[in-house]
Amino acid sequence: MLKMISIRSPLPSVAAAILLLMCLRAGAAEAGLKFQFGPGKVQPGYAQVLPTTLFSGETGYGFEPGPWITGVERAKDGSLQAHFCTSKTPFFFSVDVGEGNFDVTVVTGDAKGESTTTVKAESRRLMLESIHTAPGKFETRTFTVNVRSPHIAPGQEVKLKAREKDYLHWDNKLTLEFSDARPCLCALEIKPAPSAITVYLAGDSTVTDQPREPYNSWGQMLPRFFKQGVAVANHAESGESLKSFTGARRIDKIFSTIKEGDYLFIQFGHNDQKDKSRGAGAFTTYKDALKRYVARAREAKAIPVLITPVSRRSFGPDDKVANNLGDFPDAVRQLAAEENVPLIDLNAMSKPFYEAMGPDKSKLAFAPADNTHHNNYGSYELAKCIVEGIRSSKLELAKFIVEDYKPFDPSHPDPLEEFKVPASPKAEAAKPDGN
Repeated sequence: MLKMISIRSPLPSVAAAILLLMCLRAGAAEAGLKFQFGPGKVQPGYAQVLPTTLFSGETGYGFEPGPWITGVERAKDGSLQAHFCTSKTPFFFSVDVGEGNFDVTVVTGDAKGESTTTVKAESRRLMLESIHTAPGKFETRTFTVNVRSPHIAPGQEVKLKAREKDYLHWDNKLTLEFSDARPCLCALEIKPAPSAITVYLAGDSTVTDQPREPYNSWGQMLPRFFKQGVAVANHAESGESLKSFTGARRIDKIFSTIKEGDYLFIQFGHNDQKDKSRGAGAFTTYKDALKRYVARAREAKAIPVLITPVSRRSFGPDDKVANNLGDFPDAVRQLAAEENVPLIDLNAMSKPFYEAMGPDKSKLAFAPADNTHHNNYGSYELAKCIVEGIRSSKLELAKFIVEDYKPFDPSHPDPLEEFKVPASPKAEAAKPDGN
């Protein structure tokens, strides 16, 4: 097997580039990939990444263009803590790894200064939140990321919408975003994690990995609350109903890779509610489609989990949130009881969250001028509701909840003023599909 080699130039010769690409791909399949950031001596088996190392198809790794990145050397011994890369703005590092689950280990810190690093993966999935190190201290953290492509089988692919073709979560690259007060990235290791538990998410715009600020969904905040060994594969997409999710082969994509012991979290309703075709309804077509998803998951020996659709922000004259999803939450609850499926009642939990903030302040949990799609804060709080649902349902998955998680009561949300997850650099003017 070819081993990783260390290079000092961001522009290797053609022969070296070909050899390195072979090493990368062989490593991704077997031994893993190792990178050391900044100028100076590097450890054996690590590829050096300088601030000028941009991603290319020839090398298969590098920084994404845009941010101004600085390399700092603190020692000459070549240790993993000897040097690092940093930036005053969020910066991105990508590796061509192919489809699958991967354990990612990052080393952060600075021998002579403080460091605070937040890590997101793919389309803004929160993985590590505000990892702070004092001068001379370092942190090594590992998390598990899912990478996918639209391919299902020969001649079969997910029918992506035009806008999705530029999304980071549909390519073969693993892309990591580093940000916060002073992110100091010393080293990075990527290893295949074929035995990791995968939590597949099937849903709409309130679940999907929203690609740009100010929109965010609970599905892309959820990974932050799991330890290494659990990967969240968010297949949800804006504007989707159960019918369109099936028609676009998104559910077929999920079942092409799902394995025994994985989970399928299902949350629809916002767009299904708009189906006015003959016979369509919460207790007819919607419930039947959910039942088929549940049966298919069980056939694959995976664990289905039903989630009631998150409430929209719609206050009545009594400052209470009025039902704005008709019979659809009740249809989910009914099916869960009939089929003995674990239920996370996000609809019920989201209402006291909004009510605790009140009619005016609750706007600050949503994207501007939007009562359906949440911002970073709102989706973070809703992700905590999902974690509470996992705990109260006594799913085996609860064993993988991070140790710093504290029990959450949606009627007593975290103070908005204390929320510190940094925004990503790209913004979107248009609302996501579905409202």
